[in-house]
Amino acid sequence: MKNSRRLFIRNSALAGAGVLAAKAGWSAISYNRIIGANDRVRVGVVGFSDRHRSSHVPCFMNHYKELNFDVVGVSDIWNKRREAGAALWKEKMGHDVTAYRNNEEMYDKKAVDAVFVSTADFQHALHAMEAVKAGCDVYCEKPFAETMEDNRAALKAIKATDRIVQIGSQRRSGSNYHVAEQFIKSGKFGAITMVELTWNVNQPMRWRRPDVVPQLKEADTDWKRYLMNRPHENFDARKYLEFRLFWPYSSGLAGQWMSHQIDTVHWFSGLQHPRSVVANGGIYMWKDGRKNWDTINAVFDYGPANDPSTGFQVTFGSRMHNGSEKPAEIYYSNGGELNLNTNKVSPNGGLTERMAAPAGMKPFLLPESSLSAVEPPVVSADTGGDKLTSNHVRNWMECIRSRKQPNAPIEAGYSHSIATIMTNAAVLTGQKAIFDAAKQEIMVGGKPFKPY
Repeated sequence: MKNSRRLFIRNSALAGAGVLAAKAGWSAISYNRIIGANDRVRVGVVGFSDRHRSSHVPCFMNHYKELNFDVVGVSDIWNKRREAGAALWKEKMGHDVTAYRNNEEMYDKKAVDAVFVSTADFQHALHAMEAVKAGCDVYCEKPFAETMEDNRAALKAIKATDRIVQIGSQRRSGSNYHVAEQFIKSGKFGAITMVELTWNVNQPMRWRRPDVVPQLKEADTDWKRYLMNRPHENFDARKYLEFRLFWPYSSGLAGQWMSHQIDTVHWFSGLQHPRSVVANGGIYMWKDGRKNWDTINAVFDYGPANDPSTGFQVTFGSRMHNGSEKPAEIYYSNGGELNLNTNKVSPNGGLTERMAAPAGMKPFLLPESSLSAVEPPVVSADTGGDKLTSNHVRNWMECIRSRKQPNAPIEAGYSHSIATIMTNAAVLTGQKAIFDAAKQEIMVGGKPFKPY
């Protein structure tokens, strides 16, 4: 890309992502010109989780004073966590923060205008739906939904309101990702022919909470509320605190990690879901009682439903027993690759003159260019209080003020959920999962997938 184009894309990305806000013209003075800017936004916490404590808290603290936000309540069904949450936020905000036994208690008090939702994976869509029905704007962690029933119901409920819902797909607030999206959509990259996604770690204790599990007693929480619409089973502290290891409370690798990466495929390509998925997985190393896999591989077919001759393939591979914490996203075209692990566009593998000439074709080689001018690469599997998440939380807060759609609206969550649920369906059944767009349903063996 030429310097002028690079500068244009850089500035567009900064404005579109809602990052480096001062350079984009936002300031505390700017907010005084927006209707309601002088009204403090009261924020509640739905689920005082590790994710909320390590990521949402520091990111919110980066922006709350300038944008006139305040945390006033914490809802958690476990008394230990709600008390800890209220105490932490009291220290941060400098005033008392109310601890609520459950969401209904908080919403019935009309105490909050917006909420962070960071509960168990299977609860996200249901808690987002509760929040918008209570009139609240929502920052909702991913994966958005783990079943199509929950996915469809939450989308319908949210679209019936004017609430601002930001899905926690923080890549959408990264300037480098905005540059990549614009470069691909400009046509200069060429047609996407394949995407390789990988996310590998070597962490035997990832998603384990052995120090906390013994502290949780059934009498101190509300197990029935925890289960929500999942099948009844007896209290199990591991399934409460280590939910990412157990279906049907989480899809593990697919929901936690793939949902981030497959979201960029939807965003960059403009396609809302895969046509089909085949996948398998297993527990090959960490035999600690978990039910979700420590290794998975999935292959997706993407393209227009009415034109099977057009499209591209996406692969996702993840393992928890060997890896260097460098999740990779590489987009390929006939002219080279766009690598979001290095933030570089290169002609690697492109069509050279030597290979093109015998076929009567022109060579196609992408120019060397960098996406790193505006954002460093994302090279860690630790998605804590990083710059991307800080940008993303700020974008949500700005959109609550402006009532504009955020970077990752509900449609983004609905779409990544289709892909993760299809992956789960393929692994659990050993069959190809197909998406029926007319019915908005996942089909396996000609029948709707029944998750449990």
